Amino acid sequence: MRRTANGRVRLAAALTVASLGLLACGSNDAGGGGTDTAEPAASSGAGEQETVRVGLAYDVGGRGDRSFNDSAAAGLDQAKEELGIEAEELSPNASGSDRGDNLRTLAEEGFNPIIAVGFAYAESLGPVATDFPETTFLIVDDASIEADNVKALLFAEEQGSFLVGAAAALKSTTGNVGYIGGVETPLLQKFEAGFVAGAKQVKPDIETQVRYLSQPPDFSGFGDPAAGQEAASGMYDAGADVIYAAAGGSGVGVFQSAVAKGTQAIGVDSDQYESVGDATLQPVILTSMLKRVDVAVFETLEKFVNGEEIPAQTVFDLSTEGVGYSTSGGFVEDIAPQLEELKAQIVSGEITVPTEP
Repeated sequence: MRRTANGRVRLAAALTVASLGLLACGSNDAGGGGTDTAEPAASSGAGEQETVRVGLAYDVGGRGDRSFNDSAAAGLDQAKEELGIEAEELSPNASGSDRGDNLRTLAEEGFNPIIAVGFAYAESLGPVATDFPETTFLIVDDASIEADNVKALLFAEEQGSFLVGAAAALKSTTGNVGYIGGVETPLLQKFEAGFVAGAKQVKPDIETQVRYLSQPPDFSGFGDPAAGQEAASGMYDAGADVIYAAAGGSGVGVFQSAVAKGTQAIGVDSDQYESVGDATLQPVILTSMLKRVDVAVFETLEKFVNGEEIPAQTVFDLSTEGVGYSTSGGFVEDIAPQLEELKAQIVSGEITVPTEP
């Protein structure tokens, strides 16, 4: 049911959890330096138990961004269907200034665990986690908070970006490709580093253009399709014929520019060929770098529900299918054997992908 008064969405599953032995959180992983205290789920009476109530705080754009947030939403939806959880979802305002308020609201209302989608929550999550030590918080893309009740869900974005960089170079006829990042942060520079390395792995002399749409603390670059279109148009005019857009909702503008210029683009996070929502854009989406936030969300919630330990940090990479590339549309079918060989070399350690430009 949608709450229009406060902009929140409450989504409840009809099933309840069958086990009485829910644990609120687990011990840190090796080297994490600490062990959490596990707490059983609250019971409403003899023979009864509370359904696990999950709070999820999206980043700017919320559910429906056809990218990063939607991937998290897919994992949550799977958990509702398969694990019988209840969930409440909150989205920040356009500036993201109420991120901390949203986390605090979910904690005050008793949701546990609470998922913060994106590194932009790092600053506001610390104080909230301190005030609610019995609540488990999961944060995507940040490992800076040292607290027993905060768990980091991380990704090897550089590995997936390496593969789509190789795809861009293999498909380029101009010897010129581009990367557009939403906001210039260390995380988005991981995407850049992997993309450029992958392109140069297959074509050492290829030219790579790089541009970011905004600088911290301005995160508008993740939700400005017009800026994405303008930046992409400039790159295409400068010779690029494939552009990788790691820019959230701004990527739609890159796709629109590719249509106008008769060129190609690469999506990010989810399979944007399937999720873009505009059939006229599909023919230009060569592939997408898959960042399986849905897998991270579902698998971590499954551990929580089953009372399993949740490490302080979990990294989802190529070896666990946490990142990868999409094949929808069939545009990379002819180069798939080369991409799979590169993937195997990364997983085996033969290729080490850089994490910095």
